[in-house]
Amino acid sequence: MCCAPKKAKRRQQQGEGGSSNVFSMFEQSQIQEYKEAFTIIDQNRDGIISKDDLRDVLATMGQLNVKNEELEAMVKEASGPINFTVFLTMFGEKLKGADPEDVIVSAFKVLDPEGTGAIKKEFLEELLTTQCDRFTAEEMTNLWAAFPPDVAGNVDYKNICYVITHGEEKEE
Repeated sequence: MCCAPKKAKRRQQQGEGGSSNVFSMFEQSQIQEYKEAFTIIDQNRDGIISKDDLRDVLATMGQLNVKNEELEAMVKEASGPINFTVFLTMFGEKLKGADPEDVIVSAFKVLDPEGTGAIKKEFLEELLTTQCDRFTAEEMTNLWAAFPPDVAGNVDYKNICYVITHGEEKEE
């Protein structure tokens, strides 16, 4: 789970699966959600996500000082103009490298011998910052912002696994 280099995984997948229909990779409800996200990001509604669209949508989320180089890097992740099909393909490529949910949960269960479904925040943070492909302080801040521990300092790893494989939190 933690030891595979992030970048190497991604490079291996870019050449795979060239002509398969990207729409068959997702359920209809997921495609609709991605379409809604695409529409939000495509601020000028021209059907293409540009640097200006990214700058505008990031500004609406409070990210006001994004460097031009950062925006360039985001746009260059695509092989050409980012229309909806390219946008969907990019998500498909990112998700293709993810293990199935049960595999990720099993990896976390090794760290949860009592089977509580939770791991202490301090323990998880120590592992993620000292082992294998180490997380930076910023990555840890982002993790805790997305998955805050409960009042006892426990992290719900099953929710993390669900979001990794489905892209959204379970409805309670």
